[in-house]
Amino acid sequence: MSDNGIRAFTFTPDDGVPPAVAPFAHATAAGSTLYVTGQMPTDVTGTVVGSDVAAQTEQVLRNLLRVTELCGGGVADVVNVRAYLVDWDDYGAFNTAYAAWFGERLDRLPSRTCVGVTGLAVGALVEVDWTCWRSDGWRATIGS
Repeated sequence: MSDNGIRAFTFTPDDGVPPAVAPFAHATAAGSTLYVTGQMPTDVTGTVVGSDVAAQTEQVLRNLLRVTELCGGGVADVVNVRAYLVDWDDYGAFNTAYAAWFGERLDRLPSRTCVGVTGLAVGALVEVDWTCWRSDGWRATIGS
């Protein structure tokens, strides 16, 4: 942890997290807040999973949850979500896949922003990042 209380977490495919496609931390904790880097719909081999936005959204959310779990949290800690869609016509299918994660799992929904973009890494249809909060902070269970 740095002197200012900010800690970066990085993981590997051996931890159940897809390989990074650029130089970044998978998550950064600043006090009680955890910022989880946008995830792509890839598996631990780096292969894109699914050819439609629903399947890709499911994989992206699984990847985000895995990083969050490795930092000591879970889906109930998510307070904000940002989603990026290549095709705005996929908005309904994205919402259906998203609701399966948040609509039934939590007693409250996180705040959310969803924007259309002209392209994403690895040819993905969707990318999502999220922010979490825990009063007792964050610590990696494995990784660094």
